[in-house]
Amino acid sequence: MSVESLESVRKRVSVEVPRERAFEVFTRHMAGWWNPDHHIGAEPYADLVLEPREGGAWYEVDAGGSRCDWGRVLVWEPPGRVVLNWQISAQWEYDPEQLTELELRFTALSETSTLVELEHRKLENLGAAAAELRAQFDDPAGWQGLLDRFAAQV
Repeated sequence: MSVESLESVRKRVSVEVPRERAFEVFTRHMAGWWNPDHHIGAEPYADLVLEPREGGAWYEVDAGGSRCDWGRVLVWEPPGRVVLNWQISAQWEYDPEQLTELELRFTALSETSTLVELEHRKLENLGAAAAELRAQFDDPAGWQGLLDRFAAQV
């Protein structure tokens, strides 16, 4: 598969909570469900922050209080949608020039059930390692594993 033709990674999970609650837990309580092994700072994270506004920052804070950026909020439309700029390079480091996007859509299936859909796109922007990283994101331990952790927490 050439880098130019890389498909987005798409994952989904249904949760038995109202859409508003699913959006809140995903965006405001990320540290409660994110895999603690998935951090890019020097130390494990103590908190994960997603500033609730367009242009807001997305970052981790370690136990010593150091901040390590992950990206920016591109679209903030609670409780239905959030789009994030994933600015993590192929070397798993913050790179302000890195431009891939992570879109989350929260669709009410009923008053007490929500479908959460994730799309990680523009993966070709990861350069020579794009296909390898796409495979990691698409792996059951990748985005689906994180969505499963989210579903268990919510």
